[in-house]
Amino acid sequence: MRFLLLIGATLALIGAACGRGSASAESVVRAWSSALNAGDNENAADLFATNAEIIQGGAEQRFRNRADAVAWNAGLPCSGRIVRLETRGDDVTATFVLGDRPTSRCNGPGAKARAVIRVRGGKIVLWHQVPVADTPPVQTTPVV
Repeated sequence: MRFLLLIGATLALIGAACGRGSASAESVVRAWSSALNAGDNENAADLFATNAEIIQGGAEQRFRNRADAVAWNAGLPCSGRIVRLETRGDDVTATFVLGDRPTSRCNGPGAKARAVIRVRGGKIVLWHQVPVADTPPVQTTPVV
């Protein structure tokens, strides 16, 4: 099943690259979630721009390079099954139900998490975790 998710995410990215212009913000968010859920930190990292800003749990950081993006994705303990997407231009507010990743047990399985993800030129330039109104926030800040 993970293999099929990875193939689907890869085909979505290839299809977007072959079309006119960049991938849609929603398709980039879906591809990132699929790669993360499959444990593919390399492909997940490829969806982030250099200097992408991450705001999570009160902490802020910027990816200086691809290695920073790989490390951050690898440090996320939970997968995130998308249950809702709201798109406004370059911004997608994604709501996820958290679960275990292939390489780690989730610290809040079944809880919801939400992030505002800004996509420009087919790359994530901002990933900002925001509160979910109906559940308490889950701390998922990796140790990097």
